[in-house]
Amino acid sequence: MEPRATTVLQDGVLNVRKEAGWTSHDVVARIRGKLRGMKLGHAGTLDPAATGVLPLLVGRGTRIAEYLLEWDKTYLAGLRLGETTDTQDATGTVLLRSPIESLSESRIREVVAGFEGRIQQLPPMYSAVKVGGVPLYKAARAGREVSRQVREVTVFRLDIVDIQIPEVTLRVACSKGTYIRTLCADIGDKLGVGAHMATLVRERVGPLTLEQALTVDEVELRLEQGTLTASMLTLDEALVGLPVCIVGAETAGRVLHGMPVPGSAVLAWHGLSSALADRENRAIRIKDGAGRLLAIGTMPVGMDTQTPGVSAQPIAVSKVLVTEESQGGSIANSIEE
Repeated sequence: MEPRATTVLQDGVLNVRKEAGWTSHDVVARIRGKLRGMKLGHAGTLDPAATGVLPLLVGRGTRIAEYLLEWDKTYLAGLRLGETTDTQDATGTVLLRSPIESLSESRIREVVAGFEGRIQQLPPMYSAVKVGGVPLYKAARAGREVSRQVREVTVFRLDIVDIQIPEVTLRVACSKGTYIRTLCADIGDKLGVGAHMATLVRERVGPLTLEQALTVDEVELRLEQGTLTASMLTLDEALVGLPVCIVGAETAGRVLHGMPVPGSAVLAWHGLSSALADRENRAIRIKDGAGRLLAIGTMPVGMDTQTPGVSAQPIAVSKVLVTEESQGGSIANSIEE
């Protein structure tokens, strides 16, 4: 029997539409079976009952996961009032039922509006947050309650799409680390009747939208047809929010070996405001004169970005994203496990 051919894709990010009943790991495992010889991962776990956008990282895309986790997200959430569950969602056991006859639409709108902006959240026990190196959900399954620290997250926009008491449909645009389950439970607590998240659809992760997402079956079909690459974001497109510094050919060669970029070797900056320049450990893209992405770097605080070629402060190379061989053409397409 002849060995099965390996399907080769460009390095990048694939927008997959996760269906209900699948874990994020299930999706990765299914597609990995079609991409032998290439690394595959995901950015931003979705619970099995949730559906929507799941970014898959292909090849060297796995090297930029930490930067994609910074992307903000949009969710469509179904909130059920009057029922508190141990998991804060519909998969859990109902702990308390409260009467909701006194609730009015105006009161619901008033309370929901108060959760827009910067808010404090206590991570739920049924979550992957680690305390003492152990995920909280493992402690929860063992019947143990663990002390957790409150976190600040940002709800950029919180809209009520529909109210049909006891059901409320919310659209939430939020920062990383926001638990929609906890948001629903906190709204219920504020209303004095309790609540849980009944349904969840992730409509957007950064530039990836649900309308453009592919089901697992569609991914497999396009793989067979050889057209999947056209549906992917390149590494550069995925990192478009990071400022860019341009270096010459000689410096580019050193970058590919992980060597720092002297401030005096920077030819130009793009997309870097003075506010961004003052941030500590600011991640940037390093490109050559032809505009090819070489690596992700870390810019030192206070670096002179107004006069390229002058500052002596070096830029550390955090992640090399291409190989020397790939510089002769397109970015390397294959990665070893």
